[in-house]
Amino acid sequence: MSLALAACSQPVPPPEISGELRVGARNSPATYYIAPNGEPAGFEHDLIRAFSQSQNWSLDWTEKSRPEALFELLDSHHIHLAAAALPRAVVKDRHLIAGPVLFETPVHIVYRTSDKQPRSMADLSDKRLALIIGAGHTPILMRQKRKHPGLSWAALENVWPEELLAQLQAGKYDAVVINGMDFDPMRNVYPGLAVAFDIGDTQQIVWALPPRSSQALRNALARFVEQARKDGTIKRIYERYFGHVRKLDSGDILGILQRRPQRLPGLRQHFHEAQTLTGIDWRLLAAIGYQESQWNSMATSPTGVRGLMMLTGQTADRMGVSNRLDPRQSILGGARYLALMKDSLPARIPEPDRTWLALAAYNQGQGHMEDARRIAQARGGNPDNWVDVKEALPYLGRGTYSKVMRYGYARGGEALHFAENIRNYYDILLRLEPEFNPLINLGSSEDGLAAPG
Repeated sequence: MSLALAACSQPVPPPEISGELRVGARNSPATYYIAPNGEPAGFEHDLIRAFSQSQNWSLDWTEKSRPEALFELLDSHHIHLAAAALPRAVVKDRHLIAGPVLFETPVHIVYRTSDKQPRSMADLSDKRLALIIGAGHTPILMRQKRKHPGLSWAALENVWPEELLAQLQAGKYDAVVINGMDFDPMRNVYPGLAVAFDIGDTQQIVWALPPRSSQALRNALARFVEQARKDGTIKRIYERYFGHVRKLDSGDILGILQRRPQRLPGLRQHFHEAQTLTGIDWRLLAAIGYQESQWNSMATSPTGVRGLMMLTGQTADRMGVSNRLDPRQSILGGARYLALMKDSLPARIPEPDRTWLALAAYNQGQGHMEDARRIAQARGGNPDNWVDVKEALPYLGRGTYSKVMRYGYARGGEALHFAENIRNYYDILLRLEPEFNPLINLGSSEDGLAAPG
């Protein structure tokens, strides 16, 4: 797969002839972006990749900053389809072909929580309102303006959703219009912003195809989306990007943002060492440490778990930790324990499901995780997919599936809460903390590796 920065000069042949699917994408949290590991990611990216693999087609990406530029590529038949969180109504207005509906998203009015919350469009008259051109929101506001003549807005071009929210937070606007699918991944980054209310109907998000596009491509796309709904492919990909958001409240988010400059600097080298030891991203390990103790190395619970990674005495002994209150020992011990939980899972389970399952096992134990996987299977789900296992975890505490449970009662809801919170904290740290490359950092002042005890 390659990322093409400019379209070819000649119309491209249909993918069923060339064996290559050419896709135009817009950089956004829900569509296409480069993840911290350097690989392309995004809900629509992953779904298109699954589609191309189902057809045995290679993929070629063209990234544009404006939907209008993608529409021009479609009109000239330089790409086969465009993915840019496109509302079906926008695609139809451009006289393009709308693919099957992928999902629906609400349209939010987002404001600063430090201001008085607007309750309706009437409250936004004479306020500074902004939207992104091409997001499909202009027709909605035009209809609202007939009812509220004082309503006006700035239509921004070449602006990404995160930039729109940053401008709102900085006080440039009083409120912004944004799709739920674009706001949800940003909730943990902007705890001072919240949804005031929704306007209009939900928007149906589709891929756009050019006029006179290949009928074979359209048929293949319709079959794929129908099958992806049935076999859970869409649900699993949606879970990867959106399933854990909205779990933290603003207090949780502000807590980690405030403690990060105070407590993390003195611990960073230990998390780096733990990554070198286990290969697990240090920011994920730091997210566990925050969830467990808020990076407090002296933390102790009434049940006897202690230290920054809140290890039980039994786990500490198993991981060679002699002093649970020593932050370095605790971090290395916790990292080794998470690595053990990952290694204990069947080799066929891919990432990121493997990590999310291991997080729940870190909290609940390997045996209870296996019970949850058996429950997921008994409920008709896939025991290797987090999206199905997370739905099964609460049943560990209910006994409904006691016949398939070998390890008895467990607070499965607690393990679910633990894993989902860590996913959110990890997202925050991915944005704020640089990755650590042990090869680049060789020769630094950090201590060499040693056993945790």
